[in-house]
Amino acid sequence: MKAKKLLTLALAAVMSVTALAGCGKEENKSKKAKVIQIDLTSEEYAFGVDKDQKELLDDVNKFIEDIKADGTFDEICNHYFGDGTPVAVKSAALDESKDQLVVATNAAFEPFEYTQGEDYYGIDMEIAAKLAESLGKELVIQNMDFDAVCLTVGQHKCDIAMAGLTIKPDREEYVTFSNPYYNASQRIVVMEDNTEFDNCADGAAVEAILKGKDASTKIGVQNGTTGQFYVAGDADWGFEGFKVQAVGYKNGSLAIQDMINGNVNYVIIDSAPAACITESINKMQ
Repeated sequence: MKAKKLLTLALAAVMSVTALAGCGKEENKSKKAKVIQIDLTSEEYAFGVDKDQKELLDDVNKFIEDIKADGTFDEICNHYFGDGTPVAVKSAALDESKDQLVVATNAAFEPFEYTQGEDYYGIDMEIAAKLAESLGKELVIQNMDFDAVCLTVGQHKCDIAMAGLTIKPDREEYVTFSNPYYNASQRIVVMEDNTEFDNCADGAAVEAILKGKDASTKIGVQNGTTGQFYVAGDADWGFEGFKVQAVGYKNGSLAIQDMINGNVNYVIIDSAPAACITESINKMQ
């Protein structure tokens, strides 16, 4: 009887270990995201210049024209969208006794601005470095929340906002926009096994699905961006919004990671950051 009981206990132990191993395997199964390759909006990025610095605005517009004409802009973009190598950009310390170009940014918007260690990288950051050089000024980069970027320039604490900024009327209260330098759009990011949008041919088809969602659906957005306005609704943009919950994050990376963690259903952010962030996060899964 005792031997039989010991055998029963041993079998139970084996089954428990097997069950735990199975659970561990399931928990460790990688979860990945994907970007639906359909534009939901059409917008233009520009730099936001201090309203009191008309000469700087003229210099910036001339600089944008020059780098587009001589191929410099395409070369910089190739560092992030092609086979080129991103160039590190360093910020000097703020010193009012020096002739400096002070740039406000939100360095969590790859491939336009992001950090690695103490260095800045991204399309906007490389443009900022070349702009400062062309002006004969020392570059200072001030990293802050996206919501504060235009406001800080409006308060004359920085000279220019370079943060993947979409031209938008309410931001013109704080800055004067340069000529546009990049055409952008919003895209939706979903879990890799999501098939809801597979048969969508255009943005209208994606919107039709989103319009069928209610407040139980959560969509992650970056605070203060077009994605937030698109989801929540914005009269200036003509966005009706949806009946879903718009969940705000400081950056797109946090939003996508939270989706992977199961806390939101989708994420809507700018197309280029969506691609870069999704690729980066997927590699870590």
